Amino acid sequence: MKHWRVEQIAWDRFDPTKVDPGIIPLVKAAAMVERNGDDYARYLNSVFHDDPDFQRAADNWAVEEVQHGEALGRWAALADPGWDFPAAFARYRGGYSINITADASVRGSRTGELIARCMVETGTSSYYTALGEGSEEPVLKEVCRLIAADEYRHFKLFYDHMRRYLARENLSFLQRLKVAAGRIGESEDDELAFAFHCANDPPGLPYDHDRCIAGYMGRAMGYYRFRHIERGTGMIFKAIGLDPRGRLADLAARGGWRLVQWRRDRFRAALDRAANENALAAARPAAA
Repeated sequence: MKHWRVEQIAWDRFDPTKVDPGIIPLVKAAAMVERNGDDYARYLNSVFHDDPDFQRAADNWAVEEVQHGEALGRWAALADPGWDFPAAFARYRGGYSINITADASVRGSRTGELIARCMVETGTSSYYTALGEGSEEPVLKEVCRLIAADEYRHFKLFYDHMRRYLARENLSFLQRLKVAAGRIGESEDDELAFAFHCANDPPGLPYDHDRCIAGYMGRAMGYYRFRHIERGTGMIFKAIGLDPRGRLADLAARGGWRLVQWRRDRFRAALDRAANENALAAARPAAA
């Protein structure tokens, strides 16, 4: 059941003078990934083919994920009236897909699949909180607040089902940690990079993973603050069976914050290099 609807958002409060141009490419890319939630529901329904309770939960989850994409896409179209969300999403679906008929989880177990979903919801809840707090535009702040709250509820949904399966499958702590770390490490895969490409690059420009992931991460990581990493770390610790408020969680949060800052600077440097190379290339014909 939806906790809110796109039509309830105060779209008439949109203020173009308060839009940060750097956030628009991020919202466009996020709209793609969220809108693709129905494919993930099909995958989860296939993996949990004999669990009707979880299948219903996954279907409800997907309805909310698709709504996130619609809300983000609508805001992006207000911020950039020339952007064609349906066309961009069609490009994304045409070039990126997951195996929606898998009969087993790619994580090796159903518990592992649910831990991975907890990692995703941890990341999205923290991310939309960071975007909303980093934006001055009132409609985007509202949209991000609503989505972040949904994502936190989704974390609890997957966490509760994970505990149910953990009692059956009895994954060790190290196995749970491996799944969580692996899913976090996938944040630089093609899902986000290709979404950034389809959302922001002109149709004729070839996809370049390194350029696109730098374009996304170099911007996105600038919105994080330590409090977002601290909260996310607590959620991760809870999912893998550790104390979310202990000294180890505090140390991990501080280490995670340093890692975010390092990655942010690395991706920004890549963006700067690309901009300089493009400027030099554009100047060559004029110099000749």
